[in-house]
Order: sequence, then structure tokens, then C-alpha cells
Amino acid sequence: MPAKPDLAKYKTIVLDCDGVVLNSNQTKVDAYFNTAKRMGGTDAQAQAFVDYHIKLGSIPRNDKIRHYITDIIHQPLTPELFQAFMDTFTVILDETLMQCQVAPALHELKAATSQAKWMLMSGGDQDELRQIFPRRGLDGLFELGIYGGPTKKNEHLARMIADGTIQFPALFVGDSRFDHQASTGAGLDFIFVSDWTDMPDWETYCKQHHVTVCHHLEMSLNEAFPSI
Repeated sequence: MPAKPDLAKYKTIVLDCDGVVLNSNQTKVDAYFNTAKRMGGTDAQAQAFVDYHIKLGSIPRNDKIRHYITDIIHQPLTPELFQAFMDTFTVILDETLMQCQVAPALHELKAATSQAKWMLMSGGDQDELRQIFPRRGLDGLFELGIYGGPTKKNEHLARMIADGTIQFPALFVGDSRFDHQASTGAGLDFIFVSDWTDMPDWETYCKQHHVTVCHHLEMSLNEAFPSI
């Protein structure tokens, strides 16, 4: 069983966005469904888009949209059609990301881990995140920067470990299978945040892989507990 983590030891803390910093997983689900519908899809096609999004977890949306076009609606993947889907998704998502809940006590957690530098790393679009977080007054929490798609998290981690941006010991706080696999594969410790995740059967996964779990982001300080 994993021991409760000592957050005071970390030099770098990397946080996922959806389901960790923002309560936005359902927001993303709705955006995928509504994008498919607005672009002429049936309810069944829109639900297949959602199912693929949930299956892939934190993979950037570019890959999911390509899959939807080629494998769900069986259309040629032209640059124009791909961009139309990307633009539609962005318009639908922007307003809801400005309204969704921020993790309670986020600033208190930042103050309590003042020895560490923070970084945001998301499967969401990087340019979009770098617009949303300043508008929500959250960008100042992440002195190491805000990173997202289309670059995958494991690729970001490899580059920033190589150039020294990420200093060890380092911790990744996420809510998906890919978060766990990408971070531990890169040598970071990992905490799974459960209450806002949309990962199916996360309890079984965390137990099988001995993942430390906490209910909320702010509980990572004192109430993280071994996998159930």
C-alpha cells in the first residue's frame, strides 16, 4: 500500500486541469456531444464521440476529432473539415470553462507547497488554456507555465525533464489512466483525484496499480489515502 505523500519534499508539482483544478469533465463531455450535433451528427454518432473521448481520457482533442471524422462519420479528413470541428468545439467550450467550479482551497494548497514550483498540464488545447486561465485569475499559480494539446502529456514531460524545467522529486496530480501512466513512466510520483473524474472503474484501476487517491485536490495535503 502506498504511503501518504509528504508534499513538502517536492520541488515540482504538475497538476492536470479537467477534474483536478477545474470541475470541467462533464463540461468537456457536453462539448463533444454538442459539437457532433451542431456539425450534423446523429445522437448515436454524438454519443460515440463522447464514449471515445472518455475512453481516451487526457489525450488531446485533435486525435479525438480525427477519429470522429474518419471512423464515426466516415468522412475524408480534410484540413477544412478538421478546422471546422476544432472551431465549433472551442466556441461551445469557452463559455462553460469560464463558469465551471474551481477546486476549493486551491490557493491554500499553493501556499502550503511554497517550496515547489507549479505547472498545469492538460489534454485540453494549450492556446485555449492560456487564454482561459488569465481570464479566471489562475495563471499566476503556475510559475512553470501552462501546457496542453496538441502535444501529449508524456511528450511535454520528457522535454521538460530533459531541459531541467521539471526538478525532482516531482509530483503529478491527475484523474485519468493516462495521467498515471505518463507521469509514473517519466519518474514522477502520482496522486489520483477521484471526486470529479470521469474515468470508468477508477477504483479498480487504482487498487490494481497501488495508486494513492484523494477525494479533492485540496485534500492532497493531509487526507490522501491508499487506493481502496
